[in-house]
Amino acid sequence: MKIVFHPKFYTVYTSDPAAEAGRMEAIMEELRDYEVVEPEPARMEDILLIHTREHYMYVKSEPEIYEVAILAAGGAILASEIAFNEPAFAAIRPPGHHASPDSSWGFCYFNNIAIAVKKLLVEGKIKRAVIVDFDLHYGDGTANAFAGVEEVKYHHMKGADIAGIEQFLKENDYDIIAVSAGFDRHKDDWGGILETEDYREIGRIIKEYAEEKCEGRRFAVLEGGYNHSVLGKNVRAFVKGLE
Repeated sequence: MKIVFHPKFYTVYTSDPAAEAGRMEAIMEELRDYEVVEPEPARMEDILLIHTREHYMYVKSEPEIYEVAILAAGGAILASEIAFNEPAFAAIRPPGHHASPDSSWGFCYFNNIAIAVKKLLVEGKIKRAVIVDFDLHYGDGTANAFAGVEEVKYHHMKGADIAGIEQFLKENDYDIIAVSAGFDRHKDDWGGILETEDYREIGRIIKEYAEEKCEGRRFAVLEGGYNHSVLGKNVRAFVKGLE
């Protein structure tokens, strides 16, 4: 298991909860015993696999945000490449699943996971993929990015329905499992729903189906999660299940 991370993700690039000081520190303290690899920034052509040029230029007009956002997209890309040899978790920010091709909101700018999956498809490394999103909020940007694209199926977890993830993975065929890993559904976070051990179980299910159906290829990228006192423990539980 590799952790994709760069010290620039500690940067407080704006005033929203995803960018708060201490958030990434809480995660990386819990993952300190894992091997960490640093990503390179995504290239413009990578971003344009999903986003319009107008949206790219809109984000680029905010230099502090842009610098971290292209690095986050690069982190997702690196995690997707690592997944061909071993599982990977990209501890990146800004998050991405509310970023549609020509717009973004919800603390997101570029859709990290969509860019990574599309790049694998375009390069011929995979023919089909599934995206599991267990963030509290529906990833409208990811759904919009792959609307009408038969090669990519998107599933957003509802409530505490972990069994729904398993059913989705059982019913579909895929060459890789990509995960939008948001931790704001926890009982002590915004959602007030899941226990910490539930994240380990989600990771275990994804591992099981990856090993059964797509040669173990699986990777995850950080989305939400805002209570720093439990966030690191929740991420660690998920990573333990996923590895």
